[in-house]
Amino acid sequence: MPLYIERNDITAMRVDAIVNAARESLLGGGGVDGAIHRAAGPGLLQECRTLGGCKTGQAKITGGYRLPARYVIHTVGPVWRGGGCGERELLVSAYRSSLELALANRCETVAFPLISSGAYGYPKDQALQVAVDTIGEFLLDYDMTVYLVVFDRAAYTIGETLFHSIAAYIDDRYVDRHTDPREEQRRLLMNFPTESVVLEEAERWIAASCASTYVDLHEALGKLDESFSQMLLRKIDERGLTDAQCYKKANIDRKLFSKIRSDIHYKPSKPTAMAFAVALELPLEEAREMLEKAGFAFSHASKFDIIVEYFIAHRNYNIFEINEALFAFDQSLLGG
Repeated sequence: MPLYIERNDITAMRVDAIVNAARESLLGGGGVDGAIHRAAGPGLLQECRTLGGCKTGQAKITGGYRLPARYVIHTVGPVWRGGGCGERELLVSAYRSSLELALANRCETVAFPLISSGAYGYPKDQALQVAVDTIGEFLLDYDMTVYLVVFDRAAYTIGETLFHSIAAYIDDRYVDRHTDPREEQRRLLMNFPTESVVLEEAERWIAASCASTYVDLHEALGKLDESFSQMLLRKIDERGLTDAQCYKKANIDRKLFSKIRSDIHYKPSKPTAMAFAVALELPLEEAREMLEKAGFAFSHASKFDIIVEYFIAHRNYNIFEINEALFAFDQSLLGG
């Protein structure tokens, strides 16, 4: 099941469980902790008093009370002390313990804040990487829909080096769709060839086309024989993947994959087609071919397309990291 990054108020999430970034006492505090206690009402604090606190890296569960969520999973993240005091291991444990507790209580949907990234001072880009890596690894083994919820853009960041690298890649390739059409027309007219040159080029083109029409048509018709669904299933087999491994690596819901498998003529959305190209770890040319089967193409007039192309060109096929970058640039996400 997929991982979503969502801008929202975690207390408003209609899921089976929300995760509270709590203090060891579990008796409320500031930030997300205080907001959850205020929204849940006094019953939450009363139950928390019976739990005897919670150690850093561990998790405990209570009812949701006035929240739309059935449960609140309270976990304690580490205070940042420079990175050399086991902070990463404790943060991984906080996410993992929360997910295991959700699984034990049959939760199908869970929403997390970015644990330890507020008052506890964990660098936001590193906190995000830990969250995405840990949740993503868990979802490869278990069916659960997980939301990573950020309240606003200021509460979210990817690594500065990655951000600038992607930004430069976009700048080198992005086509401005708002070019003045009159200026473009003048540019074309200034470079327009003479009549004799046009006639010579036309004659050569007609001669070449007549010679190759049959071959090109035969090749084109041959390519039509295989649908997107057939290509996808063939490539899954060629790479020795199971269906589950593929749709989880693509951040795709199992039910959607079942539709694709059962319908030879299924037409996926562009993000879905791209997600499978990433999951199959296709090189850029093969990724383009898969998109063509779905009726799409990479466009340099789309920042979304360029960002996905950047990761494929750099052979980084971690779909959760790609979605981090897409979210940072305010684009829609892959999969889902």
